[in-house]
Amino acid sequence: MDFRILGPVEARRDGDWIALSGSKVHTVLAAMLLAHGRVVSDSRLGALLWGWDPPVTASAQIYTYMSRLRKLLGDEVEIVRRQPGYVLRAPGARIDVVEFERLDRLGRQALRERRYADAQALLTEALGWWRGPALSNVTDFLLEAELPRLEEARMLALENRIEADLQLGMHEQVTAELTGLVAEHPVRERLRAQLMTALYRCGRQADALQTYYEGRRVLVDQLGVDPGEVLGATYQAVLGGELGLRGAGAARGRSDVPAMLPAAEGWFVGRAGELSLLASRLVPDTGRPRRLLVTGMAGVGKTALAVRAAQESSERFPDGLLFAELCHRDGTPKDAAEVLVRLLRALGEPGLDRHSAQSFDRDELVRLYRARTLGRRLLVVLDDAVGDLQVAPLLPPSPQAAVLITSRARLARVAGADTVALAPLDDDESLAVLAAAGGEERLREDPDSADDLVAYCGGLPLALAVVGARLAARPAWPARRLAARLANPAERLAELSFGDLDVCQALLPSVRRLAAGGPAALGALADAGTEPFSARDAAPLLAVAEDEAERVLESLVDAALLDLSGLDAQGLPLYRCHELVQLYAKSLGPAGRRRSAAHDSATAVG
Repeated sequence: MDFRILGPVEARRDGDWIALSGSKVHTVLAAMLLAHGRVVSDSRLGALLWGWDPPVTASAQIYTYMSRLRKLLGDEVEIVRRQPGYVLRAPGARIDVVEFERLDRLGRQALRERRYADAQALLTEALGWWRGPALSNVTDFLLEAELPRLEEARMLALENRIEADLQLGMHEQVTAELTGLVAEHPVRERLRAQLMTALYRCGRQADALQTYYEGRRVLVDQLGVDPGEVLGATYQAVLGGELGLRGAGAARGRSDVPAMLPAAEGWFVGRAGELSLLASRLVPDTGRPRRLLVTGMAGVGKTALAVRAAQESSERFPDGLLFAELCHRDGTPKDAAEVLVRLLRALGEPGLDRHSAQSFDRDELVRLYRARTLGRRLLVVLDDAVGDLQVAPLLPPSPQAAVLITSRARLARVAGADTVALAPLDDDESLAVLAAAGGEERLREDPDSADDLVAYCGGLPLALAVVGARLAARPAWPARRLAARLANPAERLAELSFGDLDVCQALLPSVRRLAAGGPAALGALADAGTEPFSARDAAPLLAVAEDEAERVLESLVDAALLDLSGLDAQGLPLYRCHELVQLYAKSLGPAGRRRSAAHDSATAVG
């Protein structure tokens, strides 16, 4: 069975078209296909079919459309009534938008990894699934709701494919295509910058500059803004003669340019807003130190986000990318001298080896590090910082370098505007992580168990990665088997462990760093529930006065073991404990102290 929505909405069985009649039936089918196996509520269907004014008989009409689709699509497709709406299940079916998104994701990954030929092939195949304007035979209401998102995805894939073309030296082949695209989309700055690059490499520098001047005029006239960083940088590169193919990759090919970033996580999903914020803050700003912080609870994906942001901004830092883990695996902080030696060796400092941390004075290492980084366009990623004092000797002295820090705690050296606080993923993003890590097919076959797995992980990427890895390692297991093992709260944390991935081990350093009495306070909050609560609610559990309870709760927030969850009716702060932290807290109570102590000892030995 084939379904297509990237053009007219169509269905085909064994190569034969299925006759679907009327925009309403096409709309219902498209809405359920776009849900990717999730429930589409009656209210959502009503809004897509009739807008804000559905008829009184809307539910009956929707039922009729569903019955008609069941008859037309046959036994290969299951349309199930599941409150509060309907869900479409079609195991083994090929859906063009799913294929497009899969190939686009692989193409973007290849582009980030500079596998330009692979990126070009994947993105060309992805764009080949488009047969014209998407959803061309549905209601205007569905069109308004979904077409802008789909069109933007197509344009981004097209820009990425052209980027791969340019990296492969195909500037002559794409110049005509880019000229038409810029005429059609005059305010898309990336397209205009790509046309400037192609023109310059074709020996048409004057035309490249004219393209910039036209774009600047359009942006001012239509939007009242000046060209952004991408278009402005391309203009400066044209003036400086820096857009040749040889020059484009020369800096990255130098042997003295450090490239220390770890491999990106294969399951990275979402976080588009956070990535955009980090990218904007990493833009060079003369005279202003760029110090950015990604903070959040253990396992929420701070390192993955920082690495992805660094990779996507790497072209802004031609002098290299540095990366340092600031804590050992058990969560204890590394000595600053050890970290400095590692960074200095990457920067090419002679006469250092892994034993130099013991033989060199720390102040001398700091002096060498500052001299090596002075004036260089570097991005330094400092992972899992404990506090400001640990970070201070690792900050380059000049504004040409940028620093991206991850920490469970907020840091005084980083302004609030430059801090990204990560929350757990929503259900859709969680399901996407699970599918990327453990395989999509099994989750589609059993969506109820997939929903249960997502719920048991609480949106925590680390927990989702563990579950995905366990599914991938046990291909014979159905999703419901692992869901059943995770269903018991008392055993859930023990089940959320696989290889080096362990939710308990990730939470343990946060508890170790608490002041005296902190672990006991966390254990006392094990019965607070997962709903927001105030200091007044917590005071009886902690057996202290309300003011002291608030101080204790704030210390747990600082340790990323509690979240702030708004204000109550009196304007006082509300707190929330993540469900997996709450399970860990139960192990710190009287009934679980022995198990917690055993886990602590095992972790320290490991």
